[in-house]
Amino acid sequence: MNDKIQHKLALLPDQPGCYLMKDQNGTIIYVGKAKVLKNRVRSYFTGSHDTKTTRLVSEIADFEYIVTESNIEALLLEINLIQKNNPKYNIMLKDDKSYPFLKITNEKYPRLLITRKVLKDKALYFGPYPDVGAANEIKKLLDRLFPLVKCGPSNTKRPCLYYHLGQCLCPYHFQVDPQVYRDIVEEIKRFLNGDYQEIENKIQLKMAKAAEEMAFEQAAEFRDQIYAIETIMTKQKMTKADFVNRDVFGYAIDKGWMCVQVFFVRQGKLIERDVSIFPFYNEATEDFLTFIGQFYRRNEHFIPKEILIPTEIDRSSVEALVATKILQPQRGEKKKLVELANKNARIALTEKFQLIERKEERTLGAVQKLGAILQIPTPIRIEAFDNSNTMGTDPVSAMVVFIDGKPARNEYRKYKIKTVKGPDDYASMAEVIYRRYSRVLKEGQPLPDLVVIDGGKGQVEVARDVLSNQLGIDLPIAGLAKNEKHKTSELLFGEPLSVVPLKRNSTEFFLLQRIQEEVHRFAITFHRQLRSKTSFASKLDGIEGLGPKRKKILLKEFKSLKNIQQASISELTAIGLPSKVAQNVYESLHKGNENTSKDGLSK
Repeated sequence: MNDKIQHKLALLPDQPGCYLMKDQNGTIIYVGKAKVLKNRVRSYFTGSHDTKTTRLVSEIADFEYIVTESNIEALLLEINLIQKNNPKYNIMLKDDKSYPFLKITNEKYPRLLITRKVLKDKALYFGPYPDVGAANEIKKLLDRLFPLVKCGPSNTKRPCLYYHLGQCLCPYHFQVDPQVYRDIVEEIKRFLNGDYQEIENKIQLKMAKAAEEMAFEQAAEFRDQIYAIETIMTKQKMTKADFVNRDVFGYAIDKGWMCVQVFFVRQGKLIERDVSIFPFYNEATEDFLTFIGQFYRRNEHFIPKEILIPTEIDRSSVEALVATKILQPQRGEKKKLVELANKNARIALTEKFQLIERKEERTLGAVQKLGAILQIPTPIRIEAFDNSNTMGTDPVSAMVVFIDGKPARNEYRKYKIKTVKGPDDYASMAEVIYRRYSRVLKEGQPLPDLVVIDGGKGQVEVARDVLSNQLGIDLPIAGLAKNEKHKTSELLFGEPLSVVPLKRNSTEFFLLQRIQEEVHRFAITFHRQLRSKTSFASKLDGIEGLGPKRKKILLKEFKSLKNIQQASISELTAIGLPSKVAQNVYESLHKGNENTSKDGLSK
């Protein structure tokens, strides 16, 4: 088992779906389905197996999977994928190359059978099913629900066993109108096409009646029937009865990356999917449109009759790119197909990041590369700083620590800015750098191998001045600048400061991006916590006649300081404040705004 497989096995979801085993050439050699992907796929690489399975495992170089909403969807998707790819081990490991169908015979008294041959005999066929076990499971349920014939013409002396079980009407013993069977066949057709709610409701009524009559065994049988219906007859998303060729698009974004999943539905069956993961630089919806335009131009890709896209995408733009019917389904099975594509995209993107994080090059390897690029010793310990404030109020700063490329959260630190008045990032950064490293020197703590400042040239120069001139420390300092979309764009380093070229998809860039996102998250979370505690009280403190109880009344009625500030004196008195107190509140919150009347209206 190679490292790639080992990493992917650890990330398998505990959801139903299909898995596709591939050899070293990328050829699909086996397709299977599982109720729990994590358990089933892992089982191939643990324990002992028979000769055929051992041979299959020896050829597996990689695998992929498609998550479904239910085990039944996985069953049908498995059939579609096998028919499309014809994997050699599906033929070798199965008893027969053909697949079973359910058949309702075209007779005066129809029977329900399992067959592997579809004949032109005017019978009704349902399927195919992945194996005989799946077909038997559904036939067993249908036998319990619909009393089609179980006995033959010779059964004229006494009713058969199935009659006493309620599973056969014994038409050769009793006189039964053939119309009764035609009605039953119509019910089965509706049932297998997904319209089973009415039947389920009838069984629920029977279960309730049996329970009232204390016939608990019979009630349990009805309960089991309901469970079997809900389990087996889950609405199929993997097959559409209209046989239309369509492509289904879904996507997900995270950390500056996008994953687009395309499901290819041909003749009503989902037969294949395409997965693309790439960094995006603009708005997600705009880059998604660019992807679609390129997708149908590369290799003259087949254009289906319909394309399904998420609702937030501009449909007119897609219509301009692809000359076919574009749909943004709002409900029903087509919407569920789009949601399933989105779900698989999220899973694929999460898997990508988890795989990266599990690799050594993602952590220590990225640190080593970063040190080589900056021409400094490997920065095993990196400390990063960021400021946060709202128009100068409640200014704070935060520091995060990464050791061997991994966050050391127990060493994170928060700082309330003490000496700076107003919004001054440079002065705030100078204060925090001095406080941090003066204490490090005093207590003999380890110095970092690299200091990272979330900011541009000004913040870096301020930090360098504090370290060199005030504390006498010579530490490498780098700055991380952001673009207009507030995403990591440039690494600044050296004397004089200059932009260090980094590939956007490199592990060292991804490390810096994670550091910047982490310190920004830590700083802004601290600032919000602090602001929520002080913003309301500080603005209302000192107002004559406004005590704790009246503050609570204000907050309860207006919900926020902004709403209180927008309220007129009459609105303040309406909630119970004395007119004098209401006037004090109004005037205190509108100091410096001479163009606003006491009624709250602009002059």
